[in-house]
Amino acid sequence: MILFQLFLTFLKIGAVSFGGGYGMISLIREEVLSHDWLTEEQLLRFIAVSESTPGPIAVNMATFIGSSRAGFTGALVATFGVVLPSFIVILLIAALFKKVMKYAGVQSALNGIRPVITGLILGTALILLLSTIANIQTVHDAVLLDWKAGIIFAILAVSATVYPKFRRKPFSPILLLLLSGIMGMLFYL
Repeated sequence: MILFQLFLTFLKIGAVSFGGGYGMISLIREEVLSHDWLTEEQLLRFIAVSESTPGPIAVNMATFIGSSRAGFTGALVATFGVVLPSFIVILLIAALFKKVMKYAGVQSALNGIRPVITGLILGTALILLLSTIANIQTVHDAVLLDWKAGIIFAILAVSATVYPKFRRKPFSPILLLLLSGIMGMLFYL
């Protein structure tokens, strides 16, 4: 039963998500928490691990969540569920792309989807920020500041903002991940 639930849940997430893995995080969060598959803290850790491992974040999260619920088979089923809709859509787009893109309605629909994706990504970022730094999971929670997480966030935000002004190139995401991992070990050990 759990394998079927994992497949259907991640198939649904893969089918209705636009904008890549970051756009999927809010849907994954909602589904995983509603099924009580993970706690909010476990989910945040899965997001961190998924972000820092190679591959698309949504696929990594599906694999990790499936594995945590039903082992290797769960990982395969959840991963297959999340990638199947995209695989089918990409096959269709590849076959029809030039024919379909000439229609104004298709271009308008894609232009209309972009702001929603931006909003989903920003909303997810805000939720992650509030739950990580202020330990807020719901609107009824009291603010419990994690000053260590706040300092790490501030250092990373300043680094990512200031560095490009001096070096004329963006701060490497890999370096940001390494820096945050090192600071995490220093602050939390």
